[in-house]
Order: sequence, then C-alpha cells, then structure tokens
Amino acid sequence: MKKLMTAAALAAGLSSPAIAGENDVTLQLQWVTQAQFAGYYVALDQGFYEAEGLDVTILPGGPDIAPPQVLAGGGADVMLNWMPSALAAREKGLPVVNIAQPFKTSGLMLTCWKDSGIESVADFPGKTIGVWFFGNEYPFLSWMAQEGIPTEGGEDGVTVLKQGFNVDPLLQRQADCISTMTYNEYGQVLDAGVSPDELITFMYEDQGVATLEDGIYALEENLEDPVFVDKMVRFVRASMEGWKWAEENPEAAAGIVLDNDETGAQTEAAQVRMMGEIAKLTAGSNGALDPADYQRTVDTLLAGGSDPVISAEPVGAWTSIITDAALN
Repeated sequence: MKKLMTAAALAAGLSSPAIAGENDVTLQLQWVTQAQFAGYYVALDQGFYEAEGLDVTILPGGPDIAPPQVLAGGGADVMLNWMPSALAAREKGLPVVNIAQPFKTSGLMLTCWKDSGIESVADFPGKTIGVWFFGNEYPFLSWMAQEGIPTEGGEDGVTVLKQGFNVDPLLQRQADCISTMTYNEYGQVLDAGVSPDELITFMYEDQGVATLEDGIYALEENLEDPVFVDKMVRFVRASMEGWKWAEENPEAAAGIVLDNDETGAQTEAAQVRMMGEIAKLTAGSNGALDPADYQRTVDTLLAGGSDPVISAEPVGAWTSIITDAALN
C-alpha cells in the first residue's frame, strides 16, 4: 500500500502531506446496508468524516462477501467482523488487528419453539438447531463444547442445520431453534405472526459465552505506516461520533440508513426497530476495546474441547494505539 501511495505521489509530482489516498478510506461492512451499521452512514451523512478531512466509501456486504478476503485482497482499508471470525482468520495466517470496538454487547441468541420441549440448554440434545456459518458458527460450537454437547446429531447431541440468513427453518419447522440477532431475525419471526409467548430465547450474553461482534479491523502491516495510522485515528473518531449521534437519534439514524439502501429492500419500521436494538449494543462503548471483553472472547473460543476455534492465545490481535489517539 505504501509503495502504491508513494508511486502515485511521485507520478503526480506531489510531496507530503498531500500524498494521494492519505484521506481516502474504504470500509467493508459485514452485511447488507441496515441499521446494524448506522454509525458509519450517520458519520458520512452528517459530515463527521468530512470534518476529519476524510473521503469515506462504505461497501455493503452480503451472503457471498467475506470481509477478511476483501481486506486481504486490498479491496478495503478496514472491515467490520465478529471477533471469533477475525481471530480464526488471524490464526490461519491473515494478520488482522482489532483497532476499535463500537459494540459493547452481543446481540446473538437462539430462538426456539416452546412446544419443542426446550426449557433450558440441557434440553438441546436430540434437537435440530439452525446455525449460521462463514465464521458465525464459532460462538455456537464453542458453547456446545463447553456444555459437553456433541454437534454431530444423535440422541445425546444436536443436529446442526446450516442456516441461511433467514428465519425459514424455524417457521417451516425444519429446526427446533435457529440463530437470531436481537435486532434483526427475532423481529422477522414476530413479523411472521409468531407470538413471543410461543418462543423461548437463549442470549449468548446470559449463557456466559458471548463474544465480541462488529469490531473494526485493519491489516497489521498497514498499522506500521504512520500515514495510515493517522487516517484510522480520524476515521475511528468520526465513526464513534456517528454512533453516539445514532444512539441519541434512532429514528433519524434509521432514515439515513434507508437513504443509503440502494436495493430498496429495507423498510422504515424494520430499520427503526433495528436501530433501537442496536443502540443497546453500542451503549457503554466509546470505541475502545475493553481488555476484559477481549479476554472473555478468547477464553470462550479456546474452550472448544477437541476442536477449539483457536488453538492458542492470540498475540498482537488488537491494539489501543488508534483509540488512544482518537479518544484522548
């Protein structure tokens, strides 16, 4: 990246600090445009990035987009990712580093039919449970390992259904439980006409196996570049300003998200509801990663029995350099 920037600067006859690209940031989202990412769209819409001298491009994600691959290929400067996925990628050789953590609390849960006979985790064996993959399966697999529940099916284990990013397996009775987020799929189940009284939910937070979600990650080598670091400091500072504005103005933030949804797939009611739930997850975070939250995530992932998500304590997987400068 530094070589490309230097070459571009020389070609244009420029000298520092007017290096081409030093104010350009491309962010790869983890999923499609929705209120889950409201803080970044708000920062763009309200001019917070512009005030920091940044030109920010936000790339929506989707079912066929893996943010770590985009980052590795140079398609983005930073990505949003769940920490289990990021740490697994790092152990496999992709040196991603958490530079900020806007989400303090996990929104992940299992939503189950009450009439399936499930009242507690002890009732999971013999049941079919929908689980998201592409890196999202790691918290569930670690949870089951800690509970001593096999995931290969049978009377003593659970049958894992590879769940698409929808709630059909529950509604169609293909699964007893499915993965849901407090801010998205749970609401979709209710919108389908299911009463909350018909459901029982298991929050990963309540089970003590919650892992950090929606962190901001960059490549380790780029963090050795002072120009890139300065750019990230400004990006994180403006992004957190966007998140706090979104928390305080949820309906307006939802409207900004809708304005940026080029697919037209989102509805105002769903985005307002989502923003209300998202605000609960970002509340209490100033963007700095809490070392205790990080360690809880690592400990959960290491406690995976014979098949842990990560096999060793990560080294250098996060840094406070960016947030220390951005928030002080």
